[in-house]
Amino acid sequence: MSISKLISKVVGDKRRWRQYRARIEQLPASYRTAVAAMERYTNYLGGLGDADSILSMLDDLADLFEQGAADGTPVREIVGEDPVEFAEAFLRNYPAGQWITRERERLTNAIDSIERAEDDR
Repeated sequence: MSISKLISKVVGDKRRWRQYRARIEQLPASYRTAVAAMERYTNYLGGLGDADSILSMLDDLADLFEQGAADGTPVREIVGEDPVEFAEAFLRNYPAGQWITRERERLTNAIDSIERAEDDR
């Protein structure tokens, strides 16, 4: 990647991040708290890989809570009875960059390679 492309990517990512943060700051306090908790949880799980994947997920999260706030939907109705299940179901929509997805693929590929080698004997 050229320096100019790298710089424009970093600047673009920072701009998207600032726009996301500004959107979240406009939410009512309870919605901001819920989004912050979701952010913490996703960071704990190991993140989503590249900046574009992370920012896409965060934009969708902001959309969800902005719509809920606009409709007057209580936070509990948005996340359901089990906030952990909600968070994990939400994150399953963004598998491409998750480290666990890469590790699952790596494990499967290793076992498949072993099996092929054993079959060749």
